[in-house]
Amino acid sequence: MTDTSRPRPAVEARGLHRRYGPSGAAGFEAVRGLDLTVATGELFALLGTNGAGKTSTLEVLEGLAAPTAGEVRVLGLDPVRQRAALRPRIGIMLQEGGFPGELTVAETGRCWGGLTTGARTVDEALDLVGLLPRRKVRVKQLSGGERRRLDLAMALLGRPEVLFLDEPSTGLDPEARAAVWRLIRELRATGTTVVLTTHYLEEAEELADRLAIMHHGRVVVGGTVAEVLAEHPARISFELPERTGPHAALDLPLLPGAEPQLDGRRVTLRTADLQGTLTELLGWAAHHRVALARLDARSASLEEAFLAVAAGAATPALPETLGSAA
Repeated sequence: MTDTSRPRPAVEARGLHRRYGPSGAAGFEAVRGLDLTVATGELFALLGTNGAGKTSTLEVLEGLAAPTAGEVRVLGLDPVRQRAALRPRIGIMLQEGGFPGELTVAETGRCWGGLTTGARTVDEALDLVGLLPRRKVRVKQLSGGERRRLDLAMALLGRPEVLFLDEPSTGLDPEARAAVWRLIRELRATGTTVVLTTHYLEEAEELADRLAIMHHGRVVVGGTVAEVLAEHPARISFELPERTGPHAALDLPLLPGAEPQLDGRRVTLRTADLQGTLTELLGWAAHHRVALARLDARSASLEEAFLAVAAGAATPALPETLGSAA
């Protein structure tokens, strides 16, 4: 019996396969049975090692390619067979827009807007990404970062319900990247569903409600950022002073659950209980009047989770891990 109490997901894929070339060893299967669900109004980051299949997945979700097998729905529609009905409701920012270099920024917007149903004004779209002062500049004269912002402006022209962003901050300086992040957060706050791919792991960690990490065509890790990071230990590092005087015989305290690694006087502790371990360590240092030089304590990062996947150390996620949070 179908559960009608939950809203339909904005994006859904079941058993998705995408293959290039013929069957057998002569072809290549880029996506191998992917399942994912993106809730309406959610920002979902699809990450992956090089060649993991994330761009191939995104192209199928966007309707730019048909799946070899499996089922895909975006806003309840098949993105290939029902493309005419779906296209006005989605925005797509490709890795490179490829707009004609001789056109000005404003002319590019007018051309693109003429093909977009219910388009916002060109000046409004350019203002969203900070390009309004550059409206009369030819595209070929824009910097790489400005071209990425133009790509984003064109993806936003149609006020999309679902926005696909493929590497949106590539080439942006830190100030422009922060501005794009603010804009993406504002879009999500107004109900736009965002599906993002990025190589900037900090970007995914800052923006994503949930994420999935792909490797060799499959999702191996998925969930909220907190859930993904919880699978990896926190880290505390410091340097011990030279051992002289009455404290020379002191050893490090026994810290339950912590795994110390020593490199000369440099000590690194990995622990599942960052606060507890740090409290015990600082109490010990205060009691024995030991100065812990270059003390650094931090939770696990998304980079560590990503590198674990790249090294093949991650455990495949259960299908429900990628289920809608709604």
